[in-house]
Amino acid sequence: MTRTGRSRSHRSKKKRITLALAPVAAVAVAVPLMNPAGAATPSEVTADCAADSDKLENCEFVDVQFKRNSLGPNQRVSAVTDNCGSTSTASKTFNVSTSVTRTIQLEDGFTAGADTKLGNSFFEIGVKFSTSEIDITRDDKTTTLQFSRTDTVQPDSVGFFMWSAKRTDVSGYLKATYKEAQDGGQVFFSPSEGATSVHVFYPQILKNGTPDGRLWLRNVKCGTPEASGLKNSTRALRSEPGFGEAGENVTDIEIPLSEIPAE
Repeated sequence: MTRTGRSRSHRSKKKRITLALAPVAAVAVAVPLMNPAGAATPSEVTADCAADSDKLENCEFVDVQFKRNSLGPNQRVSAVTDNCGSTSTASKTFNVSTSVTRTIQLEDGFTAGADTKLGNSFFEIGVKFSTSEIDITRDDKTTTLQFSRTDTVQPDSVGFFMWSAKRTDVSGYLKATYKEAQDGGQVFFSPSEGATSVHVFYPQILKNGTPDGRLWLRNVKCGTPEASGLKNSTRALRSEPGFGEAGENVTDIEIPLSEIPAE
């Protein structure tokens, strides 16, 4: 009789222990359902800012450092004039045409319209980089450089004009503020806070309305590899060497900006 009573008492204790553990297990199951959304990655920040996502309270470009008079790509901005086979110089008229606009260097295909949160941030930041000599093109409008000029092409050479725009290179990072918290926070960065890998190039415009930059006449000796390369390429696709960097078969003569007619 005594042994049987102890056995019933032992089973009763096991039941009580089981009942005590059950609520704990239920809480553990519920925890994953309460986790907040994961933190926005740098690529997600970039994509949301570019798309002006509804998830954002704001997106802004934070400038960290800048460099004035940064030269842009070297562009051929006139047709090639042929003076091959001649032993004397030739006076030729060139129609020069190009344009400058604000550009953003971030990821392939990235754009930021002027009516977006990020586009507005680019505009506001550009204000502080104007000087007494130059204005800054803060928005995405285009400023043109277009004129005709008569110049000298050397004997047995082809001639054309080259241009490299001067820009203020402002570098920094993107700061996105989300409407709803993610992983306990609302503010995230791309690529990271304090980084300088996002570049915004603001064209420099002279007070007379002309784009600031370097313009030069380039003469290339006929029959050389450099001249052959010109004939086999289009102006839009060919990458040209910079001023004074094209080699012994090429002569570059810089044109003072004072000789460029104002718009």
